[in-house]
Amino acid sequence: MDQEELTGKIIGVAIWVHRELGPGYLESIYEEAMCIELAAIGLGFVRQMPVEIRYREQRVGEHRLDLLVEGVVVIELKAVTEFQDIFYATLRSYLRATGKPIGLLLNFASVTVQTRRIGPNLPSRI
Repeated sequence: MDQEELTGKIIGVAIWVHRELGPGYLESIYEEAMCIELAAIGLGFVRQMPVEIRYREQRVGEHRLDLLVEGVVVIELKAVTEFQDIFYATLRSYLRATGKPIGLLLNFASVTVQTRRIGPNLPSRI
């Protein structure tokens, strides 16, 4: 399955979760619901995957990704009033650290779920 099809399926899952739960919960609630739905449609994922952060070839820390789907798509979940520019920059940093080609920002704290695809050849806001 290509990246566009895969991200489309993930966005579909996010829409379903948002329809069922609505806004107002913590990110961890949406993460749990996303995992249930991803498993239901047969997509593989890793939750809270540790990622080593390196600087000048030395380990300087560790970060945990909210979700990594099918070993390709980094998912960053949010429950905020609106996306901020730092969220795009942060997700791009995660993509660099993992070597993954594409990420999704998903925001559940609005009337409809907000989604943004982020990648090396994609604009910051689409």
